[in-house]
Amino acid sequence: QVRLVESGGGSVQAGGSLRLSCTASGLTVSNHCMGWFRRAPGKEPEGVAGIDSDGTTNYADSVKGRFTISKDNAKNSFDLQMDSLKPEDTGMYYCAADWSGGSWFCGGSAIRYNDWGQGTQVTVSS
Repeated sequence: QVRLVESGGGSVQAGGSLRLSCTASGLTVSNHCMGWFRRAPGKEPEGVAGIDSDGTTNYADSVKGRFTISKDNAKNSFDLQMDSLKPEDTGMYYCAADWSGGSWFCGGSAIRYNDWGQGTQVTVSS
């Protein structure tokens, strides 16, 4: 059974930084497409970043140059470093795994995933 657990959310002022981590069990992170999506109140889920098994990354235009996704194969985890945060980055952030293929996280068109975590709140104040 796959389990994904996020950590690292919190509250920060605009311009600040946060680092989110997602630890996986029941799945080898290095072998799969992994990603982060977020959901703000009243809005549809939005893909934030993804990283494929070969290290190829994908980012939403709104976070390019500010966010960095990376894998830590030794810890079977992956992180999202978020810098220069803006109030519009506020939302619940979820890590996810796609082992069916075709997800936006790794170059596909749809934000889909097979497993996801419970989410961690990120709040950016102006």
